[in-house]
Amino acid sequence: MGAAENKEIVKQVFSELAKGNAQLFVERMAEDFRWTVTGTTKWSKTYQGKQAVIAELLGVLQTRLAPPIIIVGERFLADEDYVVVEARGKNTTRDGMPYNNAYCFVFRLAHGKLQHLTEYMDTQLVTAVFG
Repeated sequence: MGAAENKEIVKQVFSELAKGNAQLFVERMAEDFRWTVTGTTKWSKTYQGKQAVIAELLGVLQTRLAPPIIIVGERFLADEDYVVVEARGKNTTRDGMPYNNAYCFVFRLAHGKLQHLTEYMDTQLVTAVFG
């Protein structure tokens, strides 16, 4: 697939994430999907495999954030197998604290599936809100 097709896949995923629906995001993950959270927070590491991402990252976030969890893609740039997304979260913790992080997501795709994601965000906000 080319850059335009990959960009459209990621735009579709973020269209759903903006509604608080992560189903398409999960469906588009390859089984060996890797998610790297940058920085030095307790969340910063590479989560290996779709099931680890779901259990160790997404599942834990669902226990900390009030539903729906919303991330809005604001700008999409594509080059071959890579799609970069500037995004903003519009969330609240379960105890009522705002959590509106700014993100830069770098996706690598292959055969229509998300293979790897590198996440850059405000790590100070992560630490302030989640410890």
